[in-house]
Amino acid sequence: MKETSSPQPVRYDVHLLTEQDLYLFNEGSHYRIYEKMGAHRLEVEGQVGTCFSVWAPNARQVSVIGSFNHWTPNVHMLRPRGSSGIWEGFIPGVDKGAQYKFQIASTQHGHVADKADPVGLWHEKPPRTASVVWELDYAWDDQPWMSTRASRDSLQAPISIYEVHLGSWMRVPEEHNRPLTYRELAPRLADYAQRMYFTHVEFLPVMEHPFYGSWGYQTTGYFAPTSRFGTPQDFMYLVDYLHQHGIGVILDWVPSHFPSDSHGLAFFDGTHLYEHSDSRKGFHPDWKTHIFNYGRNEVRSFLMSSAMFWLDKYHVDGLRVDAVASMLYLDYSRKAGEWLPNEYGGRENLEAIGFLRRMNEEAYKEHPEIQTMAEESTSWPMVSRPTHLGGLGFGLKWDMGWMHDTLAYFSQDPIHRKYHHNQLTFRMLYSFHENFVLPLSHDEVVHGKGSLIGKMPGDEWQRFANLRLLYGYMFAQPGKKLLFMGDEFGQVREWAHDSSLEWHVLQYPLHRGVQFWVEQLNRLYRQEPGLHQLDTDPAGFEWVDCNDSAASTISLLRKSKNPRDTILAVFNFTPVPREEYRIGVPIGGYWRELLNSDAKDYAGSGLGNGGGAMAEAKRAHGRPFSLSITLPPLGALFFKPE
Repeated sequence: MKETSSPQPVRYDVHLLTEQDLYLFNEGSHYRIYEKMGAHRLEVEGQVGTCFSVWAPNARQVSVIGSFNHWTPNVHMLRPRGSSGIWEGFIPGVDKGAQYKFQIASTQHGHVADKADPVGLWHEKPPRTASVVWELDYAWDDQPWMSTRASRDSLQAPISIYEVHLGSWMRVPEEHNRPLTYRELAPRLADYAQRMYFTHVEFLPVMEHPFYGSWGYQTTGYFAPTSRFGTPQDFMYLVDYLHQHGIGVILDWVPSHFPSDSHGLAFFDGTHLYEHSDSRKGFHPDWKTHIFNYGRNEVRSFLMSSAMFWLDKYHVDGLRVDAVASMLYLDYSRKAGEWLPNEYGGRENLEAIGFLRRMNEEAYKEHPEIQTMAEESTSWPMVSRPTHLGGLGFGLKWDMGWMHDTLAYFSQDPIHRKYHHNQLTFRMLYSFHENFVLPLSHDEVVHGKGSLIGKMPGDEWQRFANLRLLYGYMFAQPGKKLLFMGDEFGQVREWAHDSSLEWHVLQYPLHRGVQFWVEQLNRLYRQEPGLHQLDTDPAGFEWVDCNDSAASTISLLRKSKNPRDTILAVFNFTPVPREEYRIGVPIGGYWRELLNSDAKDYAGSGLGNGGGAMAEAKRAHGRPFSLSITLPPLGALFFKPE
C-alpha cells in the first residue's frame, strides 16, 4: 500500500509515547518499546498517517525522509521530547508500505547520516536499506499449541532441535536457484520435521541483516524478520504452520554485537550511542563489529524489548542467545593491554551479566512456558541456574565441551580410540552442573571443517557406520539434542549458505540409512521417558561400564521416574564385532532390542541379537543379572526390559 494522500506538515500534538514511557525508557526498564517507538500508523481526527519516533540524544536535528517526500531532508522534521533523547512527530498521509529513513544531523562536527529505523518492523529487501511502515496484524491459529507448549518445552520433555538456515535448506533450481519463501517453506519444513520426529526447529537469525554471508549473525533490524523471504506476516504464517503441526520454533538472537554498516546502529547520532566509545570495550576484534554498551539504560531497554518482541508478537518458543561468552568476559579474544577491567579490577563484564539476568527474568516472567538457551563456550558457573541462586537465568546451555571432545574422539582411527576413551567419559563429571543441549550445529560444518560424514575415518561403509554410532551415542547421553540440517542424512560437502542441501544424495542407500536412523532415534527419544524425562537430573543416568577402553566399548543406563522405563544403551566404537559380550543389568527377564544402528534398514551389516536377549542370574558390573549379547561393528544398541 502507498500513501492515501500527499503527506502534510508534521503535527507535534500527537504523541504515542507517554511521560511514563519516556521515564521507563531512560531508566532502562521499558521492555516493549516496539509498541510506541519506530513508525506506527494512526488515524487522528480523520487523518490517516504515521507517528515516527527515534532515540538520538546527540542529534542537532532529525527529519524523516522517504518515498512520501522524495527523500527530501528538512521537510518533515521531528521534535525532541523533553530531555529524553527521543524525537517524535506525526506525519499525516503516510500510510502502510511507505519507505523511510531518519536523517540525523549530529551536534558533532556537522555529521549527517541517513539511518534505518532501529525499531522498524520491516525493511526493504537487501541490498536496499530503507525501513517500511508496516503493521503486525495477523490471525493466529495455533491456540492448541500455545495452550500445551509448557509441557512440550519443559526440561522433562523430549527436545530434539533441527537447526535450519532459511536461505539454504531447500532452493528452487529451475528459478535461478532462488530460496523458498516463508510460505513455501512452511508445509515442506513442517512435514519433514514431523516425519523425522524432531520436536523443534531453530532458525539461524531471521532478523534483518545486510550481509547474507553473515547468516544473520550481523543483525541490523532487531525487530524485523528479513524481507528476503517475505513479509512479517509471511514469517508469522511459517511459525503458525509449524505450531499447528506440533513443531516448536526457536530463534537465534544476537545481543552480543552488531555490524558497522552506515545505515545501522553504529555511530547512530554522530556518537557511539549503542556501542562503547572505547574500542577496548566497544569493538570486537574477531568479527570487526561493535559491542553493545550494556551499561547504558536505553540500550538495555532496546535489547530487552527486542527479546520480548519475538516472544510476544511471533509466538516463538525460545531464544538461543549467540556468543554469550563474548558478552561475559571483558578480555574475550583480547591480549593484555587490549581490554579494560571492571570496577573491581576483574575480567567479568558486570553490565552484560546484569543485562542477561534481567532479560531471562523478564522472559520467564512473561512467558514461563518458553526456554532461553545460551551458546556459552567456557566453564562460567550456573549459566542455566535461576538468578536468585546467583545464576544467569537461562533454561539451557549448549554443551560445547561435549561437542568438541566427541568429534575429536570420532575423528580418531578406531585402532587408536582406546587411548582417547576419556574423551567420551569426561563429560559425566560435569553433565549435571547445567541443563545442557548437545549441539552438532552449523559451526561444525563451515570454515573448512567439512561435513560430519567427512570427519569420520575409514572406508565408505565405516564412515557411515561411525556417523550412525555418533548419533546413537548423542541420543543416549543426558541432555537435549540439536542437529544442523543436512547432518541427518550425511551431507557430503561442507554447508554453503548460497545453495541448497544435497537432497539428491538420498537416492543412495547409505544416506537413506542415516536419515532413517535419525528418524528412529528421534522417535525412540520422544517415545521412551527413560531417554528424556530426567535429562537434567543425575538420577536419570548410570554407567554400566565406562572403563572398557581396551575394547572401546561403553554401556550405560538411562532412567525415568518409573523403573520399568529403564533403557540400556551399549556402544562398540571399533569395527570388530564382539560376540557373547556380557553386560550387567538391574533386573531379570527379557530385554528387547529397541534399536540397532547396524540393522540393514539403516544400511548396516545386519548383525544383532534377534530382537533381544534374556537376562541371566549371573552377576556382572556389580549387578545381579546380565545379558550376553552381540555387539555389531561400529554399532549402537538400545534395549528395554519387557
